[in-house]
Amino acid sequence: MKLLSTKATCNSHGQDSSYFLGWEEYEKNPYDVVQNPKGIIQMGLAENQLSFDLLESWLAKNPDVAGFKRDGKSIFRELALFQDYHGLPSFKKALVDFMAEIRGNKITFDPNHIVLTAGATSANETLMFCLAEQGEAFLLPTPYYPGFDRDLKWRTGVEIVPIQCTSSNNFQITESALQQAHEEAKKKNLRVKGVLVTNPSNPLGTTMSKSELNLLIDFIKDKDMHLISDEIYSGTVFTSPNFVSVMEILKERNDLKDFDANVSERVHIVYSLSKDLGLPGFRVGAIYSENDMVVAAATKMSSFGLVSSQTQYLLSAMLGDKKFTRNYISENQKRLKKRQRMLVLGLQKAGISCLKTNNAGLFCWVDMRNLLSSNTFEAEMELWKKILYNVKLNISPGASCHCTEPGWFRVCFANMSEDTLNLAMKRLKDFVANNNGEECSSNKRTRSTQASRSFSRKSLSNWVFRLSSRDRHEQEER
Repeated sequence: MKLLSTKATCNSHGQDSSYFLGWEEYEKNPYDVVQNPKGIIQMGLAENQLSFDLLESWLAKNPDVAGFKRDGKSIFRELALFQDYHGLPSFKKALVDFMAEIRGNKITFDPNHIVLTAGATSANETLMFCLAEQGEAFLLPTPYYPGFDRDLKWRTGVEIVPIQCTSSNNFQITESALQQAHEEAKKKNLRVKGVLVTNPSNPLGTTMSKSELNLLIDFIKDKDMHLISDEIYSGTVFTSPNFVSVMEILKERNDLKDFDANVSERVHIVYSLSKDLGLPGFRVGAIYSENDMVVAAATKMSSFGLVSSQTQYLLSAMLGDKKFTRNYISENQKRLKKRQRMLVLGLQKAGISCLKTNNAGLFCWVDMRNLLSSNTFEAEMELWKKILYNVKLNISPGASCHCTEPGWFRVCFANMSEDTLNLAMKRLKDFVANNNGEECSSNKRTRSTQASRSFSRKSLSNWVFRLSSRDRHEQEER
């Protein structure tokens, strides 16, 4: 008799992806400026550590909140005993107001339509349980976040069918790519229940255009399916074009007489404070949906991954401080823009470019195709291993993001100090220079060998000609 379940013993978690393997190698040999200066620098982790001083400053100015006090009196007991899976009303109100502020207050969110979850991971999985059965599918544009293979599939049994996007149009979604993915699913006898996108994109670091969003809404309207827009990077947009939420498109289209308002019930938002506020350890995520049945079901499921009352109380006060949130959003975007520019310039010095449409996120989608020994994913893995083990940088290879073209990598820039980023760029520049030097030497050796062979062939031909002439002469004189 088996003592463990199939789920416990199966290998479908996705932990063997190079995305996770890079983390494991980093943890064995982490860089530290004093303790381990030759260690691996973590550039595969999308964390926002650039604005902690703003958060810590607010906490210092609001000691009662951090100490779980209200009007000078402790509310520790109240918070420690209370846990309603609907969430604290004050926090839900503060959270939807913060989401609206990030979107320029062009749209508003109803706190009665939000479900709190333990991070975006839980939110995405919960939506899979609500919207699809085991063996049904969602379409995802490539490249996509490697963790989705775990978050969406592992426990739910839902399948992912890729929407193949390419660098020819900066990896934007096209109607033909959508239709092709849908046909591919049908060939596999998979019923497609919806499309899931990240906007801004992880790993591209780009915002979706209005035309793309309208295309998606038309597609799910025609196919009678769902759309999930994971917008956890919405507050990280640091340069134009500005972020446009799918909710903004729905608002515009709902004003049209011929638009089916029921489509709004099939569009769902995932949000989190892990990226915009840099608080992944607080485990604060959310689902926003206009579908009452989805909200009711997701709320019940949220009891398996709640946000603590203490966390909700602290953040309701922080996000409720409009002066703080306004300054934080603005300053954080400025810092992200500066840090992204540092990475781009550092890469340029090494002869490496990034996706030119990068305007958001905590990373760049980096083009290293010129460093590949051949245009294959095997060559990409070979390059990734060199960068990980020799250069001592952990970056995420495009293959782990299901990119259709070898040679692209996701490189994070907001989880380290400026000095560490400069060191990482120096290491990479030295590697490229040495790599080019080796190629140059190899080419010289190749040319030298070819020249030597050519000389040998010529010498041999002359020797053979002289020999054969002599033989012919001797034969004629006998």
